Amino acid sequence: MNNKELIEKIKKLSIQEQRNLSYEELVKIIEPLSSDEIIELSNVIGYPVFTRLCMGVLKHRFVLLQDGAAVIIVNDKGQILLQSRADRDKWGLPGGCQELGERFQDTIIREIKEETNLDVKEEDLELIDIISGSSRRNNYPNGDVVINNTVLYCVKKYSGKLKWDSESKNMKFFGLEDLPENQNDPDLIEIYINSIQPKKR
Repeated sequence: MNNKELIEKIKKLSIQEQRNLSYEELVKIIEPLSSDEIIELSNVIGYPVFTRLCMGVLKHRFVLLQDGAAVIIVNDKGQILLQSRADRDKWGLPGGCQELGERFQDTIIREIKEETNLDVKEEDLELIDIISGSSRRNNYPNGDVVINNTVLYCVKKYSGKLKWDSESKNMKFFGLEDLPENQNDPDLIEIYINSIQPKKR
């Protein structure tokens, strides 16, 4: 089996099967690959998962630094879209991790499509801020700990019918005065609210 066929075989695995690859299996898979093929493989599996698989027994102990993007999607009533994630009882913003070689604009457009089924054009992305630091720490139920560097966008123009994938239990637009208490991204939402308030002179 050549390298291209090997990557195609991994593409056909389910997400769970990809995540269950052992460290020993991954070493055998990666050894013959070029750097471009390793980038392709990491984007197939998903960069954070791929990185943890490469750590062997330390995969859930090592704190990862992740780059990604999140979005405030605003409807015509000024409400913002939040998703109730399947892996925890919290409401958060659509978004996700940057893939290797991907621009942040492409990251958020891809994540919006994957998570909400909505289509967004790059010219309709409004950059709000780039957020880093301790407020971006995220602890996952499986024990993973990450510190995110997050590019935050706002989108008011979009098309398509809202529907969600298996990452979400529900999606709903909330008024800024009626946000749920169990939020996953309170720091990002606060930055957005501050960005639309009139500046004090």
